[in-house]
Amino acid sequence: MSALRRYLIAGLLVWLPILATVLVVKFLIDLVDSTLLILPGSWQPDQLLGVHIPGLGLLLSGVVLFITGMVVTNLFGSSMVKLWEQLLARIPVVRAIYSASKQLTETLFSGKGKSFRRVVMVRFPHPGVWTVAFVTGEGMREGNDKTGKDLVNVFVPTTPNPTGGYFLMVPREDIIELDMSVDAGIKLILSAGAVVPEDKRSDAPVR
Repeated sequence: MSALRRYLIAGLLVWLPILATVLVVKFLIDLVDSTLLILPGSWQPDQLLGVHIPGLGLLLSGVVLFITGMVVTNLFGSSMVKLWEQLLARIPVVRAIYSASKQLTETLFSGKGKSFRRVVMVRFPHPGVWTVAFVTGEGMREGNDKTGKDLVNVFVPTTPNPTGGYFLMVPREDIIELDMSVDAGIKLILSAGAVVPEDKRSDAPVR
């Protein structure tokens, strides 16, 4: 009986990570493929080809991004982008959304920003509990002045879906910085605390 149990657990340890990976990859592919729905019905690849090809949206998105990158890196392309941004800047609501989205994108992908570079612990959702968060930036000057605190902006992801979460402005003295990479922090959150880096594990037994 013990051998049967051992074999079943060994099988689960092999197949569960594979299944989880397949499900996540499928979700991401389906999510990107859904962007093709913005095209007119007659332009839909499914209609043109007569068959649904999984991942085609991901492939087309990659091609579009590559071509766009080639265009905007030359003088003509950058001039066109500036004209487009000037046009959007004249539309009140659109201007605010576009500006915020652009700043966030540049911060995350340019490599110049410090957002999501540090893993910390903060007290949330009440003073007696700690949770893992990511530093997204320095607090607003007005917030610092009115609270008398040196605030830090942090993002607290939800588990197991880290794309949602809470934005908090936390006093710097209430933040504990962890010696942990962002990748390790994300794994910790995705696994609901089950996957802890080897060198960070506590020797105390879970009761």
